[in-house]
Amino acid sequence: MKLATQPTVKTLGDYAYQAIQKHFKKTLKWEKSVKKDEDPEALHQMRVAMRRLRTAVTRFGVAVDLPKPVSDKNIGKIARRLGSLRDLDVLKESLENNYKPNLPRKEQESLQTAFAALAKQREDVLSSVQKTLKDEPYKSLKEGSEKWLEKPSYQPLANVSIGQVLPDLLLPEVSNFLLHPGWLIGTEFVESEVKIRKNWEREKIEQQLTTEGEILHSLRKEAKRIRYQMELFTDLYGESYAAYVTEVKNIQEILGIMQDSVVLGDWLGDIFKSEIQTQLPTLANLLTENRYQSWQQWQPLQERYLKTETRHSFHLTILHPLSGVIN
Repeated sequence: MKLATQPTVKTLGDYAYQAIQKHFKKTLKWEKSVKKDEDPEALHQMRVAMRRLRTAVTRFGVAVDLPKPVSDKNIGKIARRLGSLRDLDVLKESLENNYKPNLPRKEQESLQTAFAALAKQREDVLSSVQKTLKDEPYKSLKEGSEKWLEKPSYQPLANVSIGQVLPDLLLPEVSNFLLHPGWLIGTEFVESEVKIRKNWEREKIEQQLTTEGEILHSLRKEAKRIRYQMELFTDLYGESYAAYVTEVKNIQEILGIMQDSVVLGDWLGDIFKSEIQTQLPTLANLLTENRYQSWQQWQPLQERYLKTETRHSFHLTILHPLSGVIN
């Protein structure tokens, strides 16, 4: 008979150390490949690792005493530089794989202008990233992280059991997510009840994204933030929690597809110095259709998360970790 064993990680401090160590190591793992510009996937992985490291540093800030360079601000600045390069790679990949094969030959030929501009932009941004990874802020981040991991320093709250404070760590983030104004885009109030406006034509959706797209993009970032934070604790919760993590990821990805499509259209407009409907009508229509389909996927999730029972259930899920965690 196999005896049940207690998890070795019990305190808030233990969890903080584990998360910071994990994502710092992943950051270092991809650094050399990014410097050499060997593989777009390496850049993607390093960017994600730094974002998750930033989440760990921020979320566990109440428990750890980190060196000044290991800060939300410093990590965020470096991660944004990596993000600028990654965004160009995503844009190129999307153009090449999702759109170019579906265009008439004339528009495919016109896209060469865009690819040439993209290559030049990427060259400049790559140079900036390579410089960033040699500069003092990044060196200080690495040195500070290594020193702290060798000899960690904690605040008093680090000694508290993880089960005692887990809901307090997550509930403020859940509230920020659910109170975001992006949930109300495309809705109306009928006797104090929120109603989703459905069956929109493509033109109406385009108008909505033009005026409110930045708010939806902000909700996407909030979804990513809470997802990363929830993923720090998946082993401490059950199936309901995992289901919410999956849904939040889905929300992030659907809103991301919409945003990426808008960004691509704007970028092409700048490259061709005109509305892309003139230069690339088929591509412009594909982008519009892409946003329309994403909107159809978004609305059922929006409707679900505007329901009182969904919101209360989300909070209750956070309040009830696995029983062994609380003991």
